[in-house]
This record gives sequence, C-alpha cells and structure tokens, in this order.
Amino acid sequence: MSRPWILIAPASRGIGAHLTRHLLRTTTAPILATCRSADTTAVKHSILSSLTSDDQKKSHSSPAAKETEALASRLKIIRLDVTSEPTIAAAAAEAATLFPSSTHHLRLALATPGILHPEKSPSQIDYDHALETFRVNTLGQMMLMKHFSPFLPKKSVKFSTLTDDNESRGLPPSHAVWAAMSARVGSTADNRKGGWYSYRASKAGVTSLAKSLDLWLAARSGERAMAVAYHPGTVKTGLSKGFWDTVPEGKLFEPEYAVERMCKVLADQVGIEGRGRFWDWAGKEILP
Repeated sequence: MSRPWILIAPASRGIGAHLTRHLLRTTTAPILATCRSADTTAVKHSILSSLTSDDQKKSHSSPAAKETEALASRLKIIRLDVTSEPTIAAAAAEAATLFPSSTHHLRLALATPGILHPEKSPSQIDYDHALETFRVNTLGQMMLMKHFSPFLPKKSVKFSTLTDDNESRGLPPSHAVWAAMSARVGSTADNRKGGWYSYRASKAGVTSLAKSLDLWLAARSGERAMAVAYHPGTVKTGLSKGFWDTVPEGKLFEPEYAVERMCKVLADQVGIEGRGRFWDWAGKEILP
C-alpha cells in the first residue's frame, strides 16, 4: 500500500502558513512545505511556535511537549523560490528522496503562490510589476506542476485506507488532489468591475493551468488523481491588507476559517466528478 504525503508551496506566511498549521493539527501524514528563505529552520520554528501555548513551550516533559515533537517530526521545510526553476527542481529532487514513488504518493498538493499589484486603469499598469505578477502567480504554478505533479499517484497505485493506515485521516479518501490557488477576479465570466489587470489575467491563467493539468492526470492517473482551481474568498492576510475596509461585512475571512473551509471542500465536498473545475470556499463552482 502506498502512503500519502502533503505538499504546501509556499508556506512561510499568509494562507500557506495557516494551511500548514491546520494540516499539522488535523492530519497525520508527513508535510513538505516550502519557503523562499534559506533559513528553513526559522520558518519551521515560526510555524510550530503558534501551535503551542507559552506553558507548553516551557515544559519539555509534558504530553503537550511530546505532541509538539511529533508535529515537528512530520514537518519538513525546504527552500523553493517559485521564480527560480533550479530551486524548484532541487526541491523536487529532495522530495523524491524523502518520499520514494515505490512507497509514497502525493495525496494533497496546495499550490498557493500569489502577489498583487492592483491597477484601476490601463494607464496604471507597470511593466515590471505585471511581469513579476505573472512570474509568481502563473509561471510559479506552472513550474510547480512541472516538477511535482509526477509525485501524484498513477492508476495502479493502491491507497492505504483509514482502517489500516491512520495517515489518510483528514485527506481526500479515494483520490489525490492538486489545488491551484486562483481567485474569483480571475474569472472572465464573473468580471463585472474590471481593473486589477495583471492580477486578473494571471489568475485566469492559473485556472486554465489547473484544467490542463487535470486533463493530463485523467489520462495518466484515471480516478486516482485530479486537479482543480480554488478560490478561498477574501482572506485577512498581507495580500489583501490594503482592501480590508472595502470588503462587505461577513466576507473578510480569518485565515483559520479560510483554510478550514479549503480543506473541507477539497477533502469532502468536491469529489472526482468535480475534477478540472474552479471551486470556491463554499463548495460552489465558479465559471472560468
């Protein structure tokens, strides 16, 4: 039986960091999380430190301290810059050593790179900012797919079940999921306000990439793996900080709620029949 592992890229801040903490709490599978910084130890400490109270941190013999050690043993942080293919290739090579295809498969991949340079009119488009937006948001996703999609299970892979392997807890039970972080503003069908030219276009590209990856997976993996695009809603992170005051009441989500919804939708609400499509935090489809 093949054992699952989880990929979160990147994970040093924002929704990626919160996803890592949430999945450490709610699953038992090993997690490979990435960061652009070379100081992976500091990133790991930052992620783990918020999982324990001050009293637990002071005690080295309590059950809570042992639990923290167990969480730390499941979390591997490696350097990866989504704008640098050599670092992505090196990270994938390390993943192959940690999780050989003969014994493991990538069950849940959360590709979350994203930056935003808002423009209200065409005259505000800055070439360098737009290029950076596409390098991170779109090409970053593409390169992650190139180097990490081979870890998704093929048709012949047999999963461990909940009855014989607790590592499947909290994960999609019968298939692997590649979730590419898109955004509702990347939907052409839903574009009613215009603006945000580079961000909208870059996220439209992400949704298209998820569809193309899923078509490849359908041929390679059958019902063992699928890809989807995902919109988490407007989340209270640094990415959206400049727009918090303009978000309608009840629609600015705390990161903890956003990642809980994301994992719920991907693991429980959207089955294999939802493959290749674009889903939001409520489990509703968004037209591209």
